[in-house]
Amino acid sequence: MPPAIEPDDSTRIVVKLDELLHQRRMTLTELSERVGLTLANLSILKTGKAKAIRFSTLEAICRELGCQPGDLLGYSVE
Repeated sequence: MPPAIEPDDSTRIVVKLDELLHQRRMTLTELSERVGLTLANLSILKTGKAKAIRFSTLEAICRELGCQPGDLLGYSVE
């Protein structure tokens, strides 16, 4: 059996939504309208406070930003 993972407030998954929006000169509000998510939910994702993301949400964001999931999400080894 794999070892239990202790939950904590720090996560090693890094959300790079802010950088992608900046590169594409798009606001969070515009992305919210395009993907049909609330601004509040996208803001939670952008700040890294989200605990999960649905594949359908990930797909919609990647479609609108013209990116791959790996462009949006990263893993910090620190």
